[in-house]
Amino acid sequence: MVLESLMNPFKAEKEPWEMFFIGLLYASIAIFLSLWIFRQQASLVAIFLTVLAAVPLIYNTIKYEEKKCLFIEGEKKILKEHSRALSFFSFLFLGFTLAFTFWYVVLPNSLVNDLFSVQTQTIVEINNKVTGNWQQSINLLSIIFLNNIKVLIFCLLFAFLYGVGAIFILTWNASVIGVAIGNFIRSELSKITELIGFEKFTKYFSTISIGLFKYSIHGIPEILAYITAGLAGGIISIAVIRHDFGTKKFENILLDSSSLIIISICLLVLAAILEVFVTPIVF
Repeated sequence: MVLESLMNPFKAEKEPWEMFFIGLLYASIAIFLSLWIFRQQASLVAIFLTVLAAVPLIYNTIKYEEKKCLFIEGEKKILKEHSRALSFFSFLFLGFTLAFTFWYVVLPNSLVNDLFSVQTQTIVEINNKVTGNWQQSINLLSIIFLNNIKVLIFCLLFAFLYGVGAIFILTWNASVIGVAIGNFIRSELSKITELIGFEKFTKYFSTISIGLFKYSIHGIPEILAYITAGLAGGIISIAVIRHDFGTKKFENILLDSSSLIIISICLLVLAAILEVFVTPIVF
């Protein structure tokens, strides 16, 4: 297909930053098609179409990474090789997130309500606030961490069962984060509409920057954890498909995947701490 031909795993790992623009393109096309054809169900159709465009690239990349586990000796060398894939996955996710954020900010309210209704409801349901009380902050930390662990398990499970299933969870999270950032930006911009000239321009720029930075503090390690777990589950899934199960090579793959899962859990701990104790202080 046309979108599939735009990028391949070898090029993506050499030039990972290009995946940012691929992510922007995939999500933007999905948004317009969902609004044009399936407007009443656009919230989920946009996610599905974005995932559909990314599946061939993700699948071929996971196959490529699984081969590395078979031929590269040494856990450190394997993890270093995996970091290339994790890098371009991160740029792809960032592209998705920025696309959802951009269209949330610039589209009229009627389209935004149709396109992001499910994501908005999700944010409302999980929008717990830190009050500053230490005990409440500790409780919130455990709630956020356990919720993130649940998402991590979903990434592993979807990746194992569907090979590239984790991309659905990641794309959904990209849309939710994009809506959260976009809502923050729109709310702040509505407060400065009376400003004019250069002052207004600089205020717009600072508002957008703050909105992105606010969610990046804890969002970057959190999403990187999900991407890492998805890669681990996908590698195991491909190994099973290739009938490597029960062999010495499969033991190496399990060891490699276990290392990735441990790394992802450590990243979630860091993300939860940043979200509860750092982000409220900064903002």
